[in-house]
Amino acid sequence: MFKNAVNLFEIFGFKIRIDPSWLLIAALIVWSLSTAYFPEELPGYSRYDYIALAVVAMFGLFASLILHELAHSLVARQFGLAVGGITLFVFGGVAELEHEPRSPKSEFCIAIAGPLMSFALSALAFFLLSVLKREGASNSLDAVLAYLGLINLVLAIFNLVPAFPLDGGRVLRAILWHFKNDLLWATRIASGFGTAFGLLLIISGVFSLFTANSFNGLWQILIGFFIINASRGSYQQLTIKTALKNQTVRTLMTRSPKTADVNEDLQTLVDNTMLASNVSFVPVTEGDHLLGYVDASLVQRIDRENWETTHLGDILVSSSPENTVSPDMPMDTLFQKMARSGQRKMLVGDNGKLEGVISLADLMSYLAIRQGLGLSSDWHSDHPHQGVGHPG
Repeated sequence: MFKNAVNLFEIFGFKIRIDPSWLLIAALIVWSLSTAYFPEELPGYSRYDYIALAVVAMFGLFASLILHELAHSLVARQFGLAVGGITLFVFGGVAELEHEPRSPKSEFCIAIAGPLMSFALSALAFFLLSVLKREGASNSLDAVLAYLGLINLVLAIFNLVPAFPLDGGRVLRAILWHFKNDLLWATRIASGFGTAFGLLLIISGVFSLFTANSFNGLWQILIGFFIINASRGSYQQLTIKTALKNQTVRTLMTRSPKTADVNEDLQTLVDNTMLASNVSFVPVTEGDHLLGYVDASLVQRIDRENWETTHLGDILVSSSPENTVSPDMPMDTLFQKMARSGQRKMLVGDNGKLEGVISLADLMSYLAIRQGLGLSSDWHSDHPHQGVGHPG
């Protein structure tokens, strides 16, 4: 999900990662706290004192977000769900569940765990603040604790908004799923709330740009777009999974595709196969043994004057688990594989022999036909599914 994320450390078996986009929000937090919050709370301190306190508070927020997502992850583990890791990015944090919850109960418990952790952290910060004030602790420590208490309270309340994919939206989806036993319907309703909330944030952000604090307005607009895209994307992904359930690669693949022999030269491949049959992806074989493939992008890398002297065995992409799938692979698994790898066309092989070719275009054509026929499938609680994780 976050290809550029950097591993920081591991806790309870969960890898903690940070996406480079988090550095932007970290810098903005330090700037905001050092120029506004701490100067107002602690007048008379030096500029470097304010920056130091802002950095401490930023790391406190960093820890709070990790604990929020860790609560999601630990509860998910209790329900038998694997978590790929916890990543901090520009809009907060995400626990990357490899599969989404299999029942309304597990969905509810996993979703509510994050806000409950944030409420607990807020209460702890305010409790420590009251104790330290009675003990006469330094004003700087009081200011940091007050900030962490408030920010965790805001984080908990914001995440409880019933707008998918926020935690509150997942709680709403769990409740709807429980009463109708239809995950697709519940996701559609919860995603609708997410879209509406995202639009509200965008509208209020635009209004704020022209009337008040331009930075806050811009931030609301960005969050609004993020929520809309995430809510719609999650619903579309589940819709695709629903349509593809019980389908395998064998049912949609192109059987007996045009092939080329490993000893064939590139000019012959282009003239007799690619242009003649209007194909850009050609499996390469040796006898009945599948070796790999050559596609248009590979051909373009070779100077045209060298086509006649270049044999396919010299340039082919070898068959591997990254580009070759079994004919019995479920189609929703293939869809996830294509989404992760960016590979739009796959070889279909069995015991080293070519069975066919499957492409993203085949998949999308099938979905378009289903949609044109008005076909849909209900996704009930006895069908586990993969998903995108829990934005925190």
